Amino acid sequence: MVPEPGTTALLILLPAAEPVLAAARRVDPALVRPGLPAHVTALYPFLPDDALTDDVFAAVRSLAAAVPPPEVKLSELVAAPGFVALAAPALQDVADAVGARWPEILPYGGRFGPRPAVHLTVAMGGSAEALERVAQEVRPLLPLTDRAEALRLVALTERGWEPRLEAPFGG
Repeated sequence: MVPEPGTTALLILLPAAEPVLAAARRVDPALVRPGLPAHVTALYPFLPDDALTDDVFAAVRSLAAAVPPPEVKLSELVAAPGFVALAAPALQDVADAVGARWPEILPYGGRFGPRPAVHLTVAMGGSAEALERVAQEVRPLLPLTDRAEALRLVALTERGWEPRLEAPFGG
């Protein structure tokens, strides 16, 4: 699923995981999505960029404000063909709340079912050998802990991913 300009996503940034992405880039920069910091996806794709209204922004802010800032521990490496990630079960409730608010939007277009396990993607694509090298580089960096501070709404433009809204968690 290659995103097109106008695609948006709701993300939860996890800056403490940046060293993991740096490790993957050292193996092969093409394995790491350009233009996005370390994050867990709450909902992708979200509404089209041209459908974002003040009401949508208000709904995202309201949802985020109702969630206490989650403490996140990233300790489980998940490897599958073409994919290396870190499980982020502490953020499943946030993704579930987003999905409940916008039930008409299937996460990842429904490719992984109605409730995919939340994760931080470390590397995508590449050979099995390259992904195994990524996993070897990442394992010694675990566990990582972070505090999720906000939902970030981003949109893909011709210039890359751009922020549209930062909605702090409250609770």
